Amino acid sequence: MGFGYAAQAIEAARRASARSATLIRLQLKRGLNSLATIASTAAWFGLFGTVLGVVNSFPGVNGDKNSIMAVIFELLSQALVPAAFGLVVSLEALWCYRYLSVQVEGFEIEMKSASLQLANDLSLHIERK
Repeated sequence: MGFGYAAQAIEAARRASARSATLIRLQLKRGLNSLATIASTAAWFGLFGTVLGVVNSFPGVNGDKNSIMAVIFELLSQALVPAAFGLVVSLEALWCYRYLSVQVEGFEIEMKSASLQLANDLSLHIERK
């Protein structure tokens, strides 16, 4: 086998490996943008729910001062639930996004390393013949 054919074979293997790595990278990153969107908007939806809850926490009630205050405090405490839930969802989505992003980056490094190892092995194998 001539040197020109060997170089073409190595270059073809390198291109095929890069093409496969790109397809795998796209498949792995699918859905990560959705997690990032959830992480950035969930807390705002929780805050919006809390604002609506606070607005509805002041009903027209009759009675003595202590019972009115108890009703208002109960409604205000219930109004904070959406904010807490939004924060929990946002933090969980952010944690998952960061974890999966690091995993994808590590896998990308492994794919590049395997591609270089393949090209090196092919070069060594061709040189031996």
